[in-house]
Amino acid sequence: MKHPQLFIISLVALGLSGCDQSSKGFSLPPGDIQRGEQLFVDLQCLSCHTLEGYERPEGAQELSVGLGGQVKSLKTYAELVTSVINPSHQLAKGYDTSTIQVEGTSVMPVYNDVITVSELVDLVAFLESKYELEPYDQTTYNIHH
Repeated sequence: MKHPQLFIISLVALGLSGCDQSSKGFSLPPGDIQRGEQLFVDLQCLSCHTLEGYERPEGAQELSVGLGGQVKSLKTYAELVTSVINPSHQLAKGYDTSTIQVEGTSVMPVYNDVITVSELVDLVAFLESKYELEPYDQTTYNIHH
């Protein structure tokens, strides 16, 4: 074999390509979907988002980014969590960029200093129930007292 290093690198790359590590080892504790739904309403998410089964409030912004279902750019649990805590990480596709971002930053407010971690957990549980995400094994938490 002329280039054994190239062969080894190819085997490693092939092995890694079959392993989706995007959500492995990462998950928030289980949340309460009903509390998450209430937070979704309280934070007025429907001012800029649409979600099947929910009406947008009167006077809602013209911006209307759809949530839920099967979305090409949002496939995993980790991507869902990231989209909530870091909305500028990946901007929604298929929208006029001048309406969803300013200088590369999402117009969605960052709520990290507004909501508690428990509220985030509940909000993600609610949103997760509305999306068709790739299945994942939730991390089990062992609590030692």
